[in-house]
Amino acid sequence: MSDELISILVLVVVFVIATTRSINMGALSFAAAFAVGELVAGFDAEQIFAGFPGDLFVVLVGVTYLFALARANGTTDWLVHAAIRLVGGRVALIPWVMFAISGVLTAIGAVSPAAVAIVAPLALSFAARYRISPLLMGAMVVHGAQGGGFSPISIYGSIVNGIVEREKLPGNEVTLFLASLVVNLLIAAVVFVVCGGLKLPRTDTAAAAAPEEAAAEASDADTRLTPARIATLVALVALVVAVLAFDQDAGLTAITLAVALSVVWPDHGKRAVNEVTWPTVLLICGVLTYVGVLDEMGTITYAGNAVTDIGVPLLAALLLCYIGAIISAFASSVGIMGALIPLAVPFLSQGHIGAVGMIAALTVSATVVDISPFSTNGALVLAAAPDVDRDRFFRQLMIYGGIMVVVVPAAVWLTMVVPGLG
Repeated sequence: MSDELISILVLVVVFVIATTRSINMGALSFAAAFAVGELVAGFDAEQIFAGFPGDLFVVLVGVTYLFALARANGTTDWLVHAAIRLVGGRVALIPWVMFAISGVLTAIGAVSPAAVAIVAPLALSFAARYRISPLLMGAMVVHGAQGGGFSPISIYGSIVNGIVEREKLPGNEVTLFLASLVVNLLIAAVVFVVCGGLKLPRTDTAAAAAPEEAAAEASDADTRLTPARIATLVALVALVVAVLAFDQDAGLTAITLAVALSVVWPDHGKRAVNEVTWPTVLLICGVLTYVGVLDEMGTITYAGNAVTDIGVPLLAALLLCYIGAIISAFASSVGIMGALIPLAVPFLSQGHIGAVGMIAALTVSATVVDISPFSTNGALVLAAAPDVDRDRFFRQLMIYGGIMVVVVPAAVWLTMVVPGLG
């Protein structure tokens, strides 16, 4: 068995163990990088660590640190409740407000599961109060989070754009963002219609005060606009401006703003450090370090050539999209993207398929299935739903996730990949 095939099989084992044993995929990937790099490829530690993504490490820590500060000082609570007050008695708008809140949170730097964890309990409380389908509300929260998840300053967007840049592939940050936003918005619209959204009351004077009551029940947090929250809102706006208008590094800018806020409010900063999504940091850095070992071994070229050897570029592209969707429904979307995009590099370098469209299709395929109850987002929605038949709701989420796996890869392949055929 060739060294390249061994390294691919080890990657498969990593995914299987991470899925079935609930072990962080990043930790497994570091161990795999050491085992394969040392024992199979004969690399030393310096060669193994050459693939460590230091730039993405700073992005992950910086952005999640700043967002953790926003949670610690109640800025996210303020944002959520401010949006809820805008709804008034228009019950039919509540699912769309939840979609928008989740999207904004991920767009400005929240990890998708963090946004879902914040919004889902409130959203599902509204669903129970107003007899809104929990599947509808859960889907709106998750698709909203994924819709905003690929903005240029978001975690997912920074990761994918960083990988694209590292692999010297053509990229378009705006196209990636809009592709995910449009797909998730369209899916949300379909779910809204199918799950009874059109039957929800447009106005309800009796419900006009209810959103604030539900919000009070969902959180004991004081939602006044305090100096700390004002400063945090200014910092979030400054991050957007610095990155988009002045082309500053998102990670370095975010961590600088977070440190500035922590100096003024040290208690918030201390809590925020503990809330940085260290498991996600470990996951990303571990997977990409192992991918670096694969690259150094020539495995990526080997695998890419195997896909190319299918002889039908469009079929190969479709297979990659389905692989990403199927695995991601049971494992980490971020980890899947970190592995699939580099594996597609030799295939994309042939020039038969447009890189921008293919990357957008891969990322959408790997993330839109996160409503599956086996994924973190789906599990959060399932756990947050009050007063439901949990077994029935689990089956609904599983069926819905299965529909996403079957339908979306083919749809994005047809609309994003086929038009870019060279």
